[in-house]
Amino acid sequence: MNKFILILLCCVFSLSLIKRESSIESKLPEEESALKLSDTLPDFPFYNTSLSIDERVADLISRLSLEEKSLQMTHNTPAVERLGIPPYSYWNEALHGVGRSGVATVFPQAIGLGATFDSDLAFRVSSAISDEARAMHNAAKAKGHHMQYGGLTFWTPNINIFRDPRWGRGQETYGEDPYLTSILGTSFVKGLQGDNKDYLKTAACAKHFAVHSGPEKLRHEFDAIATKKDMWETYLPAFEALVEDAKVEAVMCAYNSTNGEPCCANEYLISDVLRDKWNFKGHVLSDCWALVDFYEQEKGHGVVKTQAEAAALAVQSGVSLNCGDTYPALPKAVEEGLVTEAEIDEQLAILLRTRFKLGLFDPMGSNPYDDIDTSVIDSDTHRELAKEVAQKSIVLLKNDGILPLKNDLAKYFVTGPNAANVDILLGNYYGVNPRMVTIMEGISNAIDAGSQLQYRIGALLDRQPINPMDWASGNAGNSDVTIAVLGLSSLLEGEEGESLASATAGDRLDYNLPQNQIDYLKKLRNAAGDKPIVAVITGGSPMNLAEIHELADAVLLVWYPGEEGGTAVADILFGKVSPSGRLPITFPKSLDQLPAYEDYTMQGRTYKYMNEDPLYPFGYGLSYTQFNYGEPKLTSKKISKNKNQTVSVNVTNQGKTESDEVVQLYITDLKASVDVPNFQLKGVQRIKLEPGASKEVSFEITPKMLELINDEGEKVLESGDFKIYIGGSSPMKRSFELGASALAETTITLQ
Repeated sequence: MNKFILILLCCVFSLSLIKRESSIESKLPEEESALKLSDTLPDFPFYNTSLSIDERVADLISRLSLEEKSLQMTHNTPAVERLGIPPYSYWNEALHGVGRSGVATVFPQAIGLGATFDSDLAFRVSSAISDEARAMHNAAKAKGHHMQYGGLTFWTPNINIFRDPRWGRGQETYGEDPYLTSILGTSFVKGLQGDNKDYLKTAACAKHFAVHSGPEKLRHEFDAIATKKDMWETYLPAFEALVEDAKVEAVMCAYNSTNGEPCCANEYLISDVLRDKWNFKGHVLSDCWALVDFYEQEKGHGVVKTQAEAAALAVQSGVSLNCGDTYPALPKAVEEGLVTEAEIDEQLAILLRTRFKLGLFDPMGSNPYDDIDTSVIDSDTHRELAKEVAQKSIVLLKNDGILPLKNDLAKYFVTGPNAANVDILLGNYYGVNPRMVTIMEGISNAIDAGSQLQYRIGALLDRQPINPMDWASGNAGNSDVTIAVLGLSSLLEGEEGESLASATAGDRLDYNLPQNQIDYLKKLRNAAGDKPIVAVITGGSPMNLAEIHELADAVLLVWYPGEEGGTAVADILFGKVSPSGRLPITFPKSLDQLPAYEDYTMQGRTYKYMNEDPLYPFGYGLSYTQFNYGEPKLTSKKISKNKNQTVSVNVTNQGKTESDEVVQLYITDLKASVDVPNFQLKGVQRIKLEPGASKEVSFEITPKMLELINDEGEKVLESGDFKIYIGGSSPMKRSFELGASALAETTITLQ
């Protein structure tokens, strides 16, 4: 009877969606009991803080029944009231602010943070997020609330490589480059997890392990085939950095298969690489309802036939936590001889260590994070930080000399489907905020009294208006400047099941902007005549902006810029801040320049292997000033395999505007035994220079930076010559055609 009741309890607390939508909120069944830890805890050894974590974990596991163990390995764990343990939900989101949990600071979407090229900024952002997370958790716990999205285990960051612009979830990543993804992801994890030697501030998670970037519609059944070279050159480096350098607490295995095995049962990825090679000590969790794919025969991997078999396979593959409803079948799997209770105990012990490291079994006040209160949530300091990120993320793609604008012109016309749209501030995996600043609001707040501002939406996001009357575009003819806010929103791109206007599960298989937006911009151009038009483009992925580039006098890419997005856009438009964002992903001219979406080989993809001329290159972005790079200097033209060298270059602001410059270091192996990238980003420094000022920027060149990945996926250091580029963009020729700063070049020889 007890077994039946426990299984029934599992059904109550589990999410009711078998279809695996990962955006569903659920309430833990025991929440109403208001069971919570207090200053006085039951007298069990696992509550004794003088014992080691391993001793406490072992004691707790010894007191649990097999059914209780299985339920403690699901994302929404029920209470164990006889032991004084309240419910706990492992599922929480913090992609660009605490998500799905109420009011929080909404920072720019992850791709926007990627466009800052600023790892220090990433650390400051995630430190602010973890402050708010602790404050929200402390407040909820005090009220006895134990809801999903209320815990301290955050399933972020997404460090998959944005290898193809068609992927709807690319907005969640830091772009297409493994090095940039590594340095931003590492900093983000460190800010989330804190630096206390005894406690985690929050627990971060590197996802989705490992070769995962679409197609969304096929993600439950797709097999991503990647060579060893592509695995170790592109898909694995960021995960390696987060595990070895940032000590990330959790890793999420992906829905798809990689090289023939489901990622959540992939011996090579989980056992050989993650555990054995990288010595990962944290827990592995499944993506939500990914284990169902094990036994789904038609739209899944179909590697087993039953839920019990799937549960056993996942445990034996090293998956400690099941987001979904498969692990409640573990008792049946034991009964059928598919898995042993000892194997379950091993994975549960790994998982429980995270909760102990978070202090969830300690008296209140035991760790320094228990005292963080709700005053930090969306504080003025955090709003300023959100604005700073947005300012530094905005990329100026074109400027025919009309920007920055004066803020005292006679008349401004603001128009377009995204001008007053709150959704374009958010992207996906977002929190909410009572003071979201739309682009129209930011602009209207920035202009002087006495100036007029007219606003008309003018066009719908993705379809022609039903009403043929056009009362909007004519304003472009009698205004001093027209600001057209166009682009994408979460209606058109995102995760499977989330983008309501997408017929392709959130992916963008059509690279173009909706035609009605182009048609509207043409109307504005005809009405404006010689009067300037500024196109402000929202979105989280590359898109065909060729016609926008021709029709508009200036083009700003603002991503999904967060709660202070409107303020930041206005700051750029009116010259309060000079634009300094850089593209973290290449914009091809068309999808015809790329391999097939389902093809995971890197040849022809990203700035590293693309030989065709793109629309906008990786690392590109204009400024309101011009930077000059002097002749680079090396401490020695030769480098040995066991000694570093330094390269330095003098950077001068030759213009009249103070501005940040994103100084980028690229290296090319001029002669190698295998195919190597055209060039690779190996260093970044963001500097600020006043007009006329100069600064010497130095990078340390290490032998490790000169390694290549051979066809077996091995790191090899070969002697020879290497070209070094330092500049404000990648070395792609297109950068300089569009007006990017010139590159400084030199050569170093590895002996």
